Amino acid sequence: MLRLLHIEFHKLRYSKSTKILTIIYFLIPLSISLIASIDFNFIGINVRVADQGIFNFPYIWHFNTFLISFLKLFLAIVIVSMMSNEYTNRTLKQNLIDGLSKKEFILSKFYMILALSLASTVFVFILSLILGLFFSDFTEASIIFSDLEFILAYFIKLVGFFSFCMFLGVLVKRSAFALGFLFVWYIIEKIIYLILLFKIMGTEAGADKVMQFFPLEATANLIKQPFSRLNFIQTAASQLQTDFVIDYALHWYSIAIVIVWTAIFVWGSQALLKKRDL
Repeated sequence: MLRLLHIEFHKLRYSKSTKILTIIYFLIPLSISLIASIDFNFIGINVRVADQGIFNFPYIWHFNTFLISFLKLFLAIVIVSMMSNEYTNRTLKQNLIDGLSKKEFILSKFYMILALSLASTVFVFILSLILGLFFSDFTEASIIFSDLEFILAYFIKLVGFFSFCMFLGVLVKRSAFALGFLFVWYIIEKIIYLILLFKIMGTEAGADKVMQFFPLEATANLIKQPFSRLNFIQTAASQLQTDFVIDYALHWYSIAIVIVWTAIFVWGSQALLKKRDL
């Protein structure tokens, strides 16, 4: 495993685009956090976003993992480019000539996915912990370390999504087309959802039960939107006599679905590679 990871890190080390995208990925959350901690004068009133409860423990684990997960597209570009460059630069063929098996080649990419996902997860954990310790109204250990399942969900979400990107990179060979296919698949899932909702199931609950088995929807289900948990949203809902019935919990079957898709994408990438004449 370490040998295969070393090979991948050696390739990425000389990619300027990878360095730029990775730096941007980590800088954006830091910038947003800095802006949120600054006082703004709005109509003569001093307003600081950090004081609105978004950095309170344990809510911050949910809020940050959901928000930062949207930035995964930056690393998705890295993953897809990593695959397309193997074909463009002919390093794939050279690796196989040098004795690397096709299985080891795919595993090296998957290990890199695990490494990037783990690095991002550790980054989110440390950033959230620091912000929470500075701005949270609750600093008891029991509160701080509750709801940490969102950190686990974040890691599994990245691994599943990046595995899909790797599969598309192997399937299409060109990064632009692979990313385009990813967007098209997103649209396809939304169209299927609308068909299920209005033509087949008739209810959101019924459509959601079917859609949870689709790859992008499965990863999205790991971390539901956190905004309706905010106190002022809950207060407004109560005043309007509207109740939010949203299950925010991380369920074992949601994890299982994403893990199965991850295994399918890794196996599918290897199967495609074996069939091709390189």
